[in-house]
Amino acid sequence: MSEVCSVEDRDILRALAEAYATCSQEKVNKERAELWAATNELKPVKVPVFINELPWHEMNFQGELNLHCQSEWAKKQEGRLRQLLYLWRHMPGDMVLKPYMPCQKTIRSSGYGIIEDVDIQKTDQDNSVVSRHFNPQISEEEDLDKIKPAVVTYDRASTEREYDLLEKVFSDILPVRLVGRKHIWFTPWDNLVRWTGIEEAMMDLYDRPEFIHEAVRRIVQSDMAKLKQFMELGVLDSDSDSTRVGSGGYGFNESLNPTEGETVTPEQTWGCSNAQIFSEVSPDMHWEFALQHDMPWLEQFGLNYYGCCEPLHNKVDLLRRIPNLRKVSVSPWCDADKIAKEMGGEVVFSVKPNPAIFAADRWNPEQARAEIRKLLDQTRGCAVELIMKDVSTIRRDPSRLFEWARIAKEEVEATALEMV
Repeated sequence: MSEVCSVEDRDILRALAEAYATCSQEKVNKERAELWAATNELKPVKVPVFINELPWHEMNFQGELNLHCQSEWAKKQEGRLRQLLYLWRHMPGDMVLKPYMPCQKTIRSSGYGIIEDVDIQKTDQDNSVVSRHFNPQISEEEDLDKIKPAVVTYDRASTEREYDLLEKVFSDILPVRLVGRKHIWFTPWDNLVRWTGIEEAMMDLYDRPEFIHEAVRRIVQSDMAKLKQFMELGVLDSDSDSTRVGSGGYGFNESLNPTEGETVTPEQTWGCSNAQIFSEVSPDMHWEFALQHDMPWLEQFGLNYYGCCEPLHNKVDLLRRIPNLRKVSVSPWCDADKIAKEMGGEVVFSVKPNPAIFAADRWNPEQARAEIRKLLDQTRGCAVELIMKDVSTIRRDPSRLFEWARIAKEEVEATALEMV
């Protein structure tokens, strides 16, 4: 124990856990969970706000994110707790804190058998958001054999060791709970273009359609094999809680909750998919080369989320073909007014203001308010979640995010009052 977590490290972690436990017991967590569930059941009361995918290297406000533990294991726990407390203090939106310490089951996957070959260009050495050029590894028919079915393993011994460590440090402050695979990010095209090259894949839609069809089929087959193994190993977990689903917000809902202790199946969880690279691809080709292949996957889940950055306002007919569709991404490049008029009342709109506002030389809170107000006006009367994500930079000024979060909550409250 001392090698993994010294007495000094343990004291630091326990102090953070006590602060976290206090926050997780505040009644606002229950109120927010109910707000998310109502939205996800298409019974909106007020628009929930969610903020994630942040440039943490720019956000160390007054040293709050400084790590003081020494061992790598303790630093990992400390970093997670400090980030959660930071969000809770400064920009909570409608975040909900779990009333327990999660112990993630050690689940490994062999993946697709291909490791991307990529050239990276950085403008900020500390930023994980980088420019990438993918070097093609799949260009001929025989290269498709590189795509392998995934092999999944569950390391029970490693899981038990982690659980015992967490118990020794936290159990009298927060209960420790084993957590399995809560949500699966399924996006065949995000993977394919990393192996073929983006321009090459787009040209092959026209020049070599059967080559593309077969490549996507193999990726989907690999993911289907992985899901089957998750079920056989009994490691799927419910995501009807403060788990992010798709590229949106939390998965709280009334429909999918399995009985405690029951083996979780895909029918009791959220599915998702997208084809971000298809922003300029026609609806017919979007169906033929992406969504048609996704259907065997999406058919297995109780509720589905579709989309990410691709604009979907001209593809409503496609969206309506997705089984159990419950949430649709409305990215900054989507015509929110058009999709709301055509599909309002059918799904939750995961509305995403443009994060570029944080990158300007001068922070403009009036512009932020105007953009949020416009989006809320365009989707008035619909079930909506307001998602700020993909924030690459805040120009090392965390107060921009703090103020955006405050403005978003003010505008949401004003909209809710107008609905009364």
